[in-house]
Amino acid sequence: MIRFDRRTFLLSAAGAAACARTDTRTEPLQKAVRFLWSQQGDDGGFHSQVYGLLRSGQSLTPFVLEALLLADKTSRGADVDRALAFIKRNVNAEGALGLADPVVADYPNYSTALAVRAMVRAARPGWQSDIAPMVACLRVQQFSEDIGWKPSDAPYGAWGMGGPIHHPPDAGHVEISMTRHVLEGLAAAEVQPSDPAMQRALVFLKKTQNPDGGFFFSTVNTETNKAGEENGAIRSYGTTTADGILSLRAAGVPDSDRRITAARKWLRDHHHPDRVPGFDMPPYQAWGTGLRFYYGAAVTVASPGLPVLLPPQKEDGSWRNSNNIVKEDDPLIATAFAVRVLSNGAG
Repeated sequence: MIRFDRRTFLLSAAGAAACARTDTRTEPLQKAVRFLWSQQGDDGGFHSQVYGLLRSGQSLTPFVLEALLLADKTSRGADVDRALAFIKRNVNAEGALGLADPVVADYPNYSTALAVRAMVRAARPGWQSDIAPMVACLRVQQFSEDIGWKPSDAPYGAWGMGGPIHHPPDAGHVEISMTRHVLEGLAAAEVQPSDPAMQRALVFLKKTQNPDGGFFFSTVNTETNKAGEENGAIRSYGTTTADGILSLRAAGVPDSDRRITAARKWLRDHHHPDRVPGFDMPPYQAWGTGLRFYYGAAVTVASPGLPVLLPPQKEDGSWRNSNNIVKEDDPLIATAFAVRVLSNGAG
């Protein structure tokens, strides 16, 4: 079911699929798409006007472009090509995007994986050769035997932020969101489930899934598990559980598998349409609204049929989260997530 009025937009993914092109969905989606294109820079990139770290456009450009291609890959061809050219100019000799600034990295594994997805979706001539070094770069970033990690080690099979390779015992930042996005990039590049990278990732995903079916954020950086602990166990929460499902799918696990069915049951039992479940305890509640757009975009694909409630759209077609705890107050971020919600994860 889709319902739209002056204050809210409620989308049920199952209902959206049934009435795929009703005005109630396309009007706000088209406004959002026009807003995002209006933010493209002269250099072809998308640059944050809110956060200095994201001003380089290296992570935001593939993030925004992939959302725009999801909504409509048949129009704005010249603008798509300008964005792709921006990405290619900023990929280094090793195949990494996000390292153009020698001082400040811009989420290189995340940027590179999203760039692979955008290039695959755009399907311009030569895209296979364009993504080959990027896929190779993502492969060497995995915590694996090749760089000294054993299956019993906490980060084994996962991905971190990117940049310098981390050898034992220094893992750096390791978590499920980055791992999900790299796995989705590899899957888009047609890396097969039998590939060692996919099989190693399943080891990490097993460690991050709780007995209740939900997932948590990190086996390494325990302070980043945003819902805290209960009786010595790390609590599950919504964004990580959606990420867990999408990671498993990207690694080739079918929806009928008990790991996915258990995670989807956790989402159904705990879902909130307007905030992330799992943050009901007072010390953690800010995360529930701060990750609202990320969760909406992820759960729409991870568990179709669960309703997502977006806050009011701005007159210019954008969205902004009033909670800035994870940068969703940047309209490029919130609006690109909203476009993914409204596009219903199609394609």
